[in-house]
Amino acid sequence: MSSKRFKKLPTDTKKIKADMIEKLLPLIKKNCTTKFDESIDLSFQINNKQKKNEINLRTVINMPGGTGKKIKVAVICEESKTKDAKDAGSDIVGGDDFIEKIKSGNMNFDKLICTPSMMIKLSKLGKILGPKGLMPNPKLGTVTDDIKKAVKDAKSGQVEIRNDKDGNIGVALGKKSFSDENLIKNYNAILETLEKEKSNVTIKGDLIKNTFITSTMGVSYKLKLSKNI
Repeated sequence: MSSKRFKKLPTDTKKIKADMIEKLLPLIKKNCTTKFDESIDLSFQINNKQKKNEINLRTVINMPGGTGKKIKVAVICEESKTKDAKDAGSDIVGGDDFIEKIKSGNMNFDKLICTPSMMIKLSKLGKILGPKGLMPNPKLGTVTDDIKKAVKDAKSGQVEIRNDKDGNIGVALGKKSFSDENLIKNYNAILETLEKEKSNVTIKGDLIKNTFITSTMGVSYKLKLSKNI
């Protein structure tokens, strides 16, 4: 059953004509009637001219407006890079000893960064880290010798996007408390990244068929993209 709060929200918003994000953000925020700082989320539907699993998109986006989340970053590296990792703000730093802790199930972190030379040892834990989305990946910038940059990127506001098996991409734009300006900065960064990724896959027509915007406990609206992707 719907709550009294939810029943007061607009109905059949998906039937409303798609509109630009600048027009929809005030409506989305108005619908954030819970006591907590709701997340504002985007949902992209990949063009259904593609076959299932034909597109495998996975990358990271540096969000210029921030994410509103505190990310606990762990680093596995050689002893010579430990100081760099700590100076950059990593929460956990280790080498062989830390790999053994992960092996025993100790994964108290949100993102794991590893140097290339240590990946040989860490790769054996793919069955543990992979299902949780924690395995470092060169394409995502989490297998690197530039530990300082990787940690700072993760801490400053970086999100991963990937499509599921049905061709949907979900990504948090930010929080209700964010200014419209910062939410739009993040939105533009997401579109720019998707546009770049489009050039890396073979598709028929546009990559994105439909886009919806909503809040954690709100209702969704169809979003008109500011550019064709």
